[in-house]
Amino acid sequence: MPDQATDPPSPGDDAGAGAHTSAAGSWSWRVKTAYARGARAVGRALVRVHVLPDGPPPRDERVRHWLYSLPRIHDALAIADLDVPWWTYSSIDEIEAWLDARDRPIRVFEWGSGASTVWLASRADQVHSVEHHPAAIATIAPRLATHDTVTLLQVPAVPSPRPRTRSRKLGSGGLDFTDYVHAIDDVPGDFDLIVIDGRAREACLDAAIGRLAADGLIVFDNTYRRRYRQAVARSDLDERVHRGLTPTLPYPDRTSLLTRPDSPSSTPR
Repeated sequence: MPDQATDPPSPGDDAGAGAHTSAAGSWSWRVKTAYARGARAVGRALVRVHVLPDGPPPRDERVRHWLYSLPRIHDALAIADLDVPWWTYSSIDEIEAWLDARDRPIRVFEWGSGASTVWLASRADQVHSVEHHPAAIATIAPRLATHDTVTLLQVPAVPSPRPRTRSRKLGSGGLDFTDYVHAIDDVPGDFDLIVIDGRAREACLDAAIGRLAADGLIVFDNTYRRRYRQAVARSDLDERVHRGLTPTLPYPDRTSLLTRPDSPSSTPR
């Protein structure tokens, strides 16, 4: 899911085309805002009465780590403090093992900056992360100031009556994400790992395939959404699906890991 660095959280995903619409004030925005603020208040109270520990449990104690994470929903810096990206736990385990076994240097391109950017900064040699929202950049940039391996790229969407590249995220109607999607074209070379966890993800996948190393890996988050599953099916990439618990989320989610069919790490057809 997109790493949200601001409070209140981002709204839902079902936006139609047309004029740009503000997400604030929508019913989904209000529900998510109320849940996030309530979860944080409950979390602070549980720490005070020692039901939750002062610090995060080890990640391999999955249920305890997940329970500890719940009050930190939609807070990229708080999630980063847990040393996890905002993907399913089982996918985090596989990606970390994959990175540990990978020959260096490791080059990463990421759409959607946040907790995952911080996590990758200590595990890769180059991280190029593109983000459309200035508030997200302003929030996460100070945390990354000591990581000279990370390049943050702010590429805003462009207002347009006829967007060439749309996002169906609520509040994104009338915005063109073409420059955002094609920010990868401005960074030369292939990438070992490409993360698709921001806006206009179907178009990002199309742009990513030609830039993926022969034995590279694509992380495509939130593929429970039908339009994302359809994009993966069209890509002809092999897919390993990780369903289950995700840090801070009170419901199960789904993260897909994609490889070329001829990659050594590919799942047999």
